[in-house]
Amino acid sequence: MNNLVSVPKNGSLANSNSNQNFPNLSNWLDDIFNRDLPSVFTSNFNSGLTLPKVNIKESADAFTVEVAVPGLKKSDFHINIDNQVLSISTETKEEKEQKEENYTRREFGYSSFKRTFTLPESVDDEKINASYNEGILNILLPKKEEAKQKPARSIKIT
Repeated sequence: MNNLVSVPKNGSLANSNSNQNFPNLSNWLDDIFNRDLPSVFTSNFNSGLTLPKVNIKESADAFTVEVAVPGLKKSDFHINIDNQVLSISTETKEEKEQKEENYTRREFGYSSFKRTFTLPESVDDEKINASYNEGILNILLPKKEEAKQKPARSIKIT
């Protein structure tokens, strides 16, 4: 005689004669790993910082790169151009020590990121400039004169 076995969505086999009041080991493990874990478990342990968000805008005269990096100083950034590749990076280290009567607490932190972008041939790399204001790093990539979009004009028929 064959017994039909129901297969729940999680894929574990359940015995139809089992006591439903007690979860089996498979269901218990599924519950643990499918729960929303605290952000400390889902964060990126390797970098200390997630990669910053970047907006790239194009106008007739230039490209503008906006990088959201709050909490840093402009001296924390390293911006380089090598062979038409723009690199933006930062590395920060922080150490704190607190001494009290019966204990000493030391904490340290390290964070870094590096973003690279291949520049189009139309960028005049001699005129690139950058500024940092209120958590936003702005990099202006002016276009070469011959690459700038010229305004529309009418052509007279003769």
